[in-house]
Amino acid sequence: MRDPGVEADARLTGYVGAILVLLLAGEFVTGLRSKQLLPAHAVIGFLLIPPVLLKLASVGYRFARYYTGEPRYRAAGPPRLAMRLLGPVVVLLTVIVFATGIELWLFGYRFGFFWVPLHHASAYLWFLAMAIHVGNYLVRSTELATADWRDHLRGAFTRRSLVVSSLILGAVLAIAMLPFPTPFLPTAGGG
Repeated sequence: MRDPGVEADARLTGYVGAILVLLLAGEFVTGLRSKQLLPAHAVIGFLLIPPVLLKLASVGYRFARYYTGEPRYRAAGPPRLAMRLLGPVVVLLTVIVFATGIELWLFGYRFGFFWVPLHHASAYLWFLAMAIHVGNYLVRSTELATADWRDHLRGAFTRRSLVVSSLILGAVLAIAMLPFPTPFLPTAGGG
């Protein structure tokens, strides 16, 4: 077994990653049929924000510890080269997809129609990058997500609480955004 601190961080990353796969599948399906399912797409998108931030924080922590020379993280080693190269692309596309999605929901077309194709193009690239990422980490993520239920490494309750809290915060955010006046919700008159 790796260092318990390094393993704990990996387990948090895996746990939130496994949850994100399920939510991203829903986001992908609702994004394909944008007219009928746009409200569901937006709700899932807002629900995703806190877990995505948790995943970025967990991975960012490992990144920072490894590249600042922390011996325990250096001993655990880096991800494979292809995943290290894909990582910044995934992070950049994540920021663009969520920023443009939030901009569209909050402001609609107030700042022009440019945001729609930018959101669509970045989302397609993001899902492609995420498919590669998930394909490389799905088995390991599932193993890490279930490991705490098996051996209860110190901090297991905290890790589960962080993931559940991020989902609750996401649900609160999604509900809070529903009454926001946006052109993307169906109107009462059917238009």
